[in-house]
This record gives sequence, structure tokens and C-alpha cells, in this order.
Amino acid sequence: MLFGLDAQQLGFLLLVAVATGSVVLVLALPLLGRSGPEARVRVIATGRTADAPKKQSALSRLVDGQKDGRRRQVQDSLKQIEDRARQQRRGVPLRTLIARAGVRLSVRKFWFISAAVGLAVALFPLVFGFPLFVGVLAGIVGCLGLPRWFLSSMAKRRQKAFIEGLADAVDVMVRGLKAGLPLSDAMRVIAAEADPPIGPEFLEVVEGQRIGITIDQGLERMFERVPLPEVSFLGIVISIQSKSGGNLSEALANLSRVLRDRKKLRNKVRSMSQEAKTSAAIIGALPFLIIASLAFLNPQYLAPLLNTSTGHYLLIGCGVWMFFGILIMRKMINFDI
Repeated sequence: MLFGLDAQQLGFLLLVAVATGSVVLVLALPLLGRSGPEARVRVIATGRTADAPKKQSALSRLVDGQKDGRRRQVQDSLKQIEDRARQQRRGVPLRTLIARAGVRLSVRKFWFISAAVGLAVALFPLVFGFPLFVGVLAGIVGCLGLPRWFLSSMAKRRQKAFIEGLADAVDVMVRGLKAGLPLSDAMRVIAAEADPPIGPEFLEVVEGQRIGITIDQGLERMFERVPLPEVSFLGIVISIQSKSGGNLSEALANLSRVLRDRKKLRNKVRSMSQEAKTSAAIIGALPFLIIASLAFLNPQYLAPLLNTSTGHYLLIGCGVWMFFGILIMRKMINFDI
């Protein structure tokens, strides 16, 4: 017994005192000034201790100003990347899609070709006796879907070829800069020696300088035609180095290593997902192979499915479900890096 209290009451009072002291300490710690967490964060951010003098030399202020300028340029560049990605998600105009595919074709000719393809696709089901609405739906898909899909596939193939050769093109620029050539002459060498699509894209940048388009603006236009993060990286490196100065050849050499590492990672992911892609291809092709085999071995077995309206509806429903299933499998096995 102590002060008329037993051991249980004393323990309870001790716990209350410890809890109260902890709360008071937490509330009073920011008021202690230099030993609080804000002060430690300030020390880590500025690189100075709390007791260091606030006066800096002119050289220190100049260095800090250069660091702030570089930081602002990097932030502006990242903001530009976000704006470009946001614009890409809104949709691609037809003229831009044609330019990305690398096809010398006007918008008017594209619509003429699309109308011809849609008419041919619409006549195909009617020849085999399908209902009229099937031909109309097929014509709409053939006019609005197939040509754009063809352009998109060509653009992706062109972008893939561009990625494969971009690191080598950057290495050519690095060697040219180390040899004393200006950046425009190094790009002119790439435009003359590199295979398509690397050569024609850099030729557009070089030719644009003759009419007053800067290298930064030319690379921005290249990004519109080849919307790849690697092209954006190249434009950011050149833009920052031209504004803040520094060793451009060293920065481009680092960029080349980054591009090669991204290429290795992309190939690794592609090899790891190849098994899933093969399985999806087999599953997607299996119904068509079975129908073709049955039609060859026993044509009368599929006669109700091909010659009746109920069979036509079943074929349309099966086609729609197969289409959605293929899209879902494609979404699951494709990875963007």
C-alpha cells in the first residue's frame, strides 16, 4: 500500500501518466524549433544544418540557381509528356494516323478506298445467301473498321522498326559529336545512312531546319508521327542540354544505354508472354478448324447451321462472343513497356 493505494491502482496511474506525457511530448515537439521533423526535412532538402549561416556566397547562389533551373526544366518536360499522353488518349486524327503508318496517301483517297473495301465486304455475305442486314453490318465494318485497323497495324510495325534502330542512331550522333560535328550534321549523317523509318524521320528534322524549324520543334513533330516514349526522351535530352548547357554527347550516351536496357526488358517480356500468346492463338483458331473439318468430312452435318435463319443467328452470336473473347485474351497477354 502506498498513499492508501494498492498495486493495481498504482499501475493504472502510472500508465495514465505515461500516456499523458507521450501526448504532451508529441504536441510540444514541433514547438521546440530546430529539433522538429520540419527542421530535419529542411536540412535534408537544402543540404545545410540548422546552425549553418543563412548567408551564402555568390558562387553557391549561382550553383543553386542552376540546379533550380534544371529542376524546373525537367518538371516542364515531364508536364509536356503528360500532356502528350493525354492528347493521345483523346483519339488520333485520320491524317495523323496516315502519317504514322508511313503511307503516301491523302484523306480523300483513303475514304475512296474505304468505300470500295466496304462494298466488297458487304457483297461477300450476300453471295452466300446470308440476310441483308448481315451484309449491311459487314459493309459498315469493312468501310470504317478494316482500313483503320490496317493503318494501325502498319503504324505499330513502323514504330517497332523505329525502336529497333533508334539506339544505333543515337550512337551515331554520339560519335559525330565527339568527332566535332554539330548536332545538325550528325542528324544529317543518320538521315543519309540509316534505313527506313529512321532515315526518313531524321531527314524530316534536317530538312525542317532549312525553313526555320528548330531541332526541338522537329523532334516534337517526329513524336507526333512516331508516338514513342523513346522519341520523347531524345527530344527532352536535346532540349534540356540546349537550354542549360552541358556535355551533350555524354547525355546522349546515357540515353543510348537506357534505350538498350528498355529493349532488353521488352524482349524479355515478349519471350515470357509468348507461351500465353500461343495458347490464345490455338484457342481462338480451334472453333474455325473444327467447323472446317466437319464441313470437309460431313457437309450435311452443318447444313442446318448454314441454310436456316436460326443457324444464321447462332453463327452471328457465336461470332460476336468469339470476337469479345479474342479481345479479352489479347488484353490479358499484351504488355506495354
